[in-house]
Amino acid sequence: QEQLVESGGGLVQAGGSLRLSCAASGRTFSTYHRGWFRQAPGKEREFVAAIGWGGGSTYYADSAKGRFTISKDNAKNTVYLQMNSLKPEDTAVYQCAARRDYCSGAACNDDNDYPFWGRGTQVTVSS
Repeated sequence: QEQLVESGGGLVQAGGSLRLSCAASGRTFSTYHRGWFRQAPGKEREFVAAIGWGGGSTYYADSAKGRFTISKDNAKNTVYLQMNSLKPEDTAVYQCAARRDYCSGAACNDDNDYPFWGRGTQVTVSS
């Protein structure tokens, strides 16, 4: 099975930035829709952002709009999440995910629709 591996998490101060990476071990996921989700302790996993297979179609949760940018580099088999203006409430384990089927807009925000997941990377934002 092809794997998804996140990296780039860490500890930052409020207002700082991080760029998360999600590398795929093969090229299978390059044709899949990709998403970023996060889960804070005691809370449900929530959608952050999604990107189409070609990288041209993106969709963001309201909490991410204007601060986060999802992008994709097919040559590197990697999806990125650039996070700016980080807030303490952004603290969570961030996971990347992939789905074979097409989605558009809000139809991309259900974690149950993504069969393939990375293990996650911790993002902690201090205040």
